[in-house]
Amino acid sequence: MKPAMPRLCLPARHASCVAAPVQAKALSGIASANLWGPPMRIVDVCAFYTPHGGGVKTYVEQKLKIGPELGHEIIILAPGDRYEVIEKGPDARLITLPSPRFPLDRKYWYFSDEAALHAELDRLQPDFVEASSPWRSASMVGRWASDVPRALVMHADPLSAYAYRYLRPLMSRAAIDRRFESFWNHLRELGQSFDRVVCASGELRGRLAAGGVANTVLHPMGIEAGLFSPARRNEGLRRRLLQLCGLPENAHLLIGVGRLSGEKRWPMVVDAVTAASQSLPIGLVIVGGGSHAKRIEKQIQGNPHIRMLGVEKDRQKFATLLASADALIHGCEAETFCMAAAEARASGVPVIVPDRGGAADHARGGAGITYRSGSALAASQATLRLLRNPPRVPYEQITTTQGHFEALFADYAAVVASHRQVA
Repeated sequence: MKPAMPRLCLPARHASCVAAPVQAKALSGIASANLWGPPMRIVDVCAFYTPHGGGVKTYVEQKLKIGPELGHEIIILAPGDRYEVIEKGPDARLITLPSPRFPLDRKYWYFSDEAALHAELDRLQPDFVEASSPWRSASMVGRWASDVPRALVMHADPLSAYAYRYLRPLMSRAAIDRRFESFWNHLRELGQSFDRVVCASGELRGRLAAGGVANTVLHPMGIEAGLFSPARRNEGLRRRLLQLCGLPENAHLLIGVGRLSGEKRWPMVVDAVTAASQSLPIGLVIVGGGSHAKRIEKQIQGNPHIRMLGVEKDRQKFATLLASADALIHGCEAETFCMAAAEARASGVPVIVPDRGGAADHARGGAGITYRSGSALAASQATLRLLRNPPRVPYEQITTTQGHFEALFADYAAVVASHRQVA
């Protein structure tokens, strides 16, 4: 257990001043931590965090909740407008360092003062450090002069999100990689600087390892426990959704889930479903919000069989909506995991997904079908194949968020123990 430090009072893990109910919960977590490794102070240098929402914010909130339950102390170190300490619960806090706003998206900040970041890490005295962005902040963490073990968590796949998406129609992936050799060298340097490069999909881990990035490991993310299930399927809701799409009950209902942004390739999905609808009666409902909504509406061109439902914030209702579809269709090949496909799989809903990126993992074992990424024609053909011959086998169980963090923190504990043996 690290000692308390000035400027911010980090409470001792067994402090007697803790209220009785909270203390009982903390002690329960410490007991369970014996199964997953000794208690650690884990600092996540999280450049992608924003209080305005998004997948990283959701992941951070889950970590802040589950980490202390497993006996660990979790500190999120993020860029912000000012220095601020926000208590999130026993052994869980968010610290922001004064940083500039990101000019292309003012909802985000970026670390600009490497010395200040290193000073804060020195003050916090972590047992383990994470970096959650493969950009400049990861290099800053890699250069921190300390023997504390560290992991790079690949919450983003910049090559897939940008280089491959924009240049793939013009040149091969191998040619694109050669053009971006400097970025590959950056990733290889990070692999040498970090004890773990954590990937949530087998495709990403395999591609990084093949590209010479060291220390890659696979830790798939998990879904919310007890929420997604085939038992939530509601035939009445399915019928109403098909009616909304102007179709009878014997038509096929597809669902698309995700942020309405460029990398999700919604126009391609719309084109694929429109083409497949020439052969089978198919309705599509799109659940999500984002800046590209008007562009997607324009792509739909008044097609009565495709409807945009907006964001469904009620998780129970969303799980029922998802389970009531006949298949999920997804267009993004740059997913590092693809939560939408994972939740669909857990709901017994087959997936139609690109053959690249994290989404492809969720089609394995007969749980769906993949198509050539970026191709509306291939997606249309895959849609028809799946709807004409839907999978009937039971799907492999998806791990829960709790299970994900148990495995991840156990891996971290093993790295810490290995460092201590060497020392």
